[in-house]
Amino acid sequence: MARKSVYAKQTEEKMKKVVVHFEEELKKVRTGRPSTAFFEDIKVNYYGTPTPINQVANLSIGEDRTVIISPWDKKMLEAIEKAINASNFGFNAINDGNVIRVKFPSPTVEDRKKLVRLTKEMLEETKIALRNIRREDIRKVREDKNNSKLSEDEAKKIEEEIQEVLKSMEEEAEKIFERKEKEIMEY
Repeated sequence: MARKSVYAKQTEEKMKKVVVHFEEELKKVRTGRPSTAFFEDIKVNYYGTPTPINQVANLSIGEDRTVIISPWDKKMLEAIEKAINASNFGFNAINDGNVIRVKFPSPTVEDRKKLVRLTKEMLEETKIALRNIRREDIRKVREDKNNSKLSEDEAKKIEEEIQEVLKSMEEEAEKIFERKEKEIMEY
């Protein structure tokens, strides 16, 4: 394949960021498996500063669908427990005096279907963001053509390249969604 234009490369960079963001957001969608990613957004008061749990403790996956949180400073146990219980994830943190255990209940089939619908909506939002980038970048190409910075043929070729980048990024987002859907529906 011929080398991509600067326009297509810039479009691809912007679109890759959108796809990476989509993938990161999907990590926070609950599946049947326990995940430490849920705790990245939960903050605790650490010496007056709201700090993500993963910056004040080790998080690991234990047996029996449990996440084990081991704070570096034992004084943080209570604050972490309260922060998790106050979060809108619906987890119940249990403090045993040394570590905090958070049990991940197995979602029902109905819960799993809801999660798939949620991730499908997230996929659609990602596709909309990708198409908005395409529209904006094609608008710039047309402006440059109208301002005689690009010939008619160059502009057409660049628009085709941008369309190919969009197609590729949408396919990548679909693959990410399919992996997550499979993970959600696993028992």
